Amino acid sequence: MAQPLVQPGDVIPENRKKFKRNVEKSHSSKRIDASTLASKLQLQEEHRELTYSLIALFIKSGLLLIALASSFKLGIASHQRINRNNEISSVLKLESEKLERLHLRFDSLFSIGGKNRLLEEQDQLIVPRSRRIIWR
Repeated sequence: MAQPLVQPGDVIPENRKKFKRNVEKSHSSKRIDASTLASKLQLQEEHRELTYSLIALFIKSGLLLIALASSFKLGIASHQRINRNNEISSVLKLESEKLERLHLRFDSLFSIGGKNRLLEEQDQLIVPRSRRIIWR
């Protein structure tokens, strides 16, 4: 059996009107509640993502700060090592030149006439069979 179609002009009994209004209100309030809930969940998700992004930003900036400090310390240490190397190189060069001069002088003492050159270089003549006394 088919039910008769309700025409727009037909009258709906009062108890059905109340039920229908309540259903509409509860259905629309559920819709509002669902949309509100969805927006709240979306806001919470965005807040969570923002928090995670800030944590990642702080970690990255901390790592960057550590890298910059390490690079700065490494630069200072490298500069000190280069300065020390330059200083040692200059001292080595001076000592090498001094060694070369002394080596040539030593070689000249053992060449022909070296003894005479040594005696000529001496300011004081030491008498044979005497002791030289050095006062300190």
